[in-house]
Amino acid sequence: MLQRVILESPYAGDVLQNERYARLCMHDCLQRGVAPFASHLLYTQPFVLDDTDPVQRRLGMEAGFSWGEVADYVVVYDDLGVSPGMKEGIKRARDRGLDILYRSLGI
Repeated sequence: MLQRVILESPYAGDVLQNERYARLCMHDCLQRGVAPFASHLLYTQPFVLDDTDPVQRRLGMEAGFSWGEVADYVVVYDDLGVSPGMKEGIKRARDRGLDILYRSLGI
């Protein structure tokens, strides 16, 4: 079975750029033989949650953080910086005792 990895990358701001970057990060994880979960790509899909609504954004973040219960570790892709949401994800992972790896795609 592949290891389960929470993927942290930016979303807010330049959403189109950040979605493309997150997809490249997912590809990188899969190429490394791990199963990434990027809640920010899933929960922001049309008709799921509206990331511009603070209540819905928080719901999506909490739903994503709950996957940390079954993750083997967290990987933080930092080419585009570390956003406040990513910082919260990193803190929650530390609080759970999960290993946190930092990666760059060199972009």
